[in-house]
Amino acid sequence: MAAKLKKGDKVVVVAGKDKGKRGEITRVLTKEDRALVQGVNLVKRHNRPTQVSAGGIETKEAPIQLSNLMIEDPKDGAPTRVGFKTLEDGRKVRFAKKSGEMIDG
Repeated sequence: MAAKLKKGDKVVVVAGKDKGKRGEITRVLTKEDRALVQGVNLVKRHNRPTQVSAGGIETKEAPIQLSNLMIEDPKDGAPTRVGFKTLEDGRKVRFAKKSGEMIDG
């Protein structure tokens, strides 16, 4: 199955503690159906000091379930579902269901 959400996509969080936040996907974990989104689902990790780092409390992004994300419509920025269509030249591209606008290609 083709991926509906990819690295670099602008997404909106539609469920959970970060509902309404927007960000860009930095990494997709396909086996777990999760993604890392910039500035979303921030967690604090307590790190022990090592020879390399000083340690302390670090804030970083945790993976978020793909079902809680929707892609931003290229036209108006609203959350939209993703559809697929094949162009005349044989390429399969994604499009926004809300506006019909092409997402890639």
